[in-house]
Amino acid sequence: MRIGLLSDTHDRVPAVRALLEQMVVGGVSLVMHAGDHCAPFSLRPYQELSLPLLGVFGRNDGDRDALRAAAALGFGATELYEAPHSFDLGGKAVLLVHDLADVQQRSIDGHQVVVHGFTHVPEMKARGDTLIVNPGEGCGWLHGAPTGAILDLDTMGVEFLKLTGPEWQT
Repeated sequence: MRIGLLSDTHDRVPAVRALLEQMVVGGVSLVMHAGDHCAPFSLRPYQELSLPLLGVFGRNDGDRDALRAAAALGFGATELYEAPHSFDLGGKAVLLVHDLADVQQRSIDGHQVVVHGFTHVPEMKARGDTLIVNPGEGCGWLHGAPTGAILDLDTMGVEFLKLTGPEWQT
């Protein structure tokens, strides 16, 4: 099972769409978002590309009720939760959180994968038997290029994505 990973998209819809298109080409069947979607309109590319979304809220998701309502409109398996939230995907326990500092080590233990955001920096590391992944910033506002990742749950491999073309620069 291949999962798309995003975080910190901060309303930059063209970048979100371009990253999601790369994920579709990469065989992704679901996207996990680690918070800071921001406005409800930023969820539109998921609907347009028929990509299910599991996400948590970040610190910049102001109108959570409006985001939940937008997620419920024709998105199929789209759900947004308070962070941290634990999921079982492909037989793996996955913890999704915006800021890794908000969870204690005991919350990380027992999960094969932890996905987080907040720092806007792509990163992958292991802590014991747990793979910890930050897909970086889907918006590209701070570091110049939007990033995301694809996680293969079968191999536990991570492929980082980075937009370099003009399609997202609006």
